[in-house]
Amino acid sequence: MNSRQKIIPEIIRADILGYCMGVRKAVEMAKLALEEHKSCQVWTLGPLIHNQIALDMLANQGIKVLSDSQIKNLQEKDIVVIRAHGVPPQKIEEIKSHGSSVIDATCPLVRASQKRAAKYTSLGYTVFLAGDKNHGEITGIVGYAEEAARENGRYFVIENRKEAEDVIGFIEPSVKAVLISQTTFSPMEFDAIAEILQKKIPTLEVMNTICPATMERQKALADLKGKADGVLIIGGKNSANTRRLLLSAQKYFSIATLIETADEIPPEFFSLKKIALTAGASTPDEVIEEVERVLISKK
Repeated sequence: MNSRQKIIPEIIRADILGYCMGVRKAVEMAKLALEEHKSCQVWTLGPLIHNQIALDMLANQGIKVLSDSQIKNLQEKDIVVIRAHGVPPQKIEEIKSHGSSVIDATCPLVRASQKRAAKYTSLGYTVFLAGDKNHGEITGIVGYAEEAARENGRYFVIENRKEAEDVIGFIEPSVKAVLISQTTFSPMEFDAIAEILQKKIPTLEVMNTICPATMERQKALADLKGKADGVLIIGGKNSANTRRLLLSAQKYFSIATLIETADEIPPEFFSLKKIALTAGASTPDEVIEEVERVLISKK
């Protein structure tokens, strides 16, 4: 073979990668809002999804990101799209108080968790939320729990096993309690937290509200083990589900890298014969396709 001849790498895509149902729906709703309200300014309350490339695409079409501090400046004709991760109900009421219209693009699975949190706190349960305290989804769910809580209803956000161990120190075994999860939380961490809480609270109701697509995405990545020389995880670096894909990939492959765009592909990948690809739930199809195109064309 001529040493200068290009060797086309084999690209092996995970069976499940890229936009999940909730994210795709949110993006479509934002675009539809633009089409149906051409004379209005369309906003999203905070970033619609956790992917800067997708956000830039929406911005180029005229959608602006609204911060909490800017809500007071809204006009009556403005349209505000609620992000896929959801927001506290108090924020929605604040937007409506300015006469602006709200389009709720909250992921249906997240919305179900919001309703559960509200329901159980209103019934006097202790609600445990397994997730990242700083994640937008948890912030939104907490807002629903706070609004519905009565004197004997309460909630705790638990990020890890240690916090679960800490919280059971002052919880009565007879308490009515339920465990709910952030949809993109680690399944292993959720199971560990549930086990710790159940030791103290035998009647704990465990609701695994982790998005099935999150678990299926992890399984699809695991299925690639041994089939490629390295793996690229495509997605936003601030995306929880994408970061967890990277952590898993590092266990399965000696070469695993998280990138947001094709421009970030490390040089060593251009010498690999087989390259696996997976992508976070907020990664646009166009970005995945561009990464694959660059890998093939520059090999």
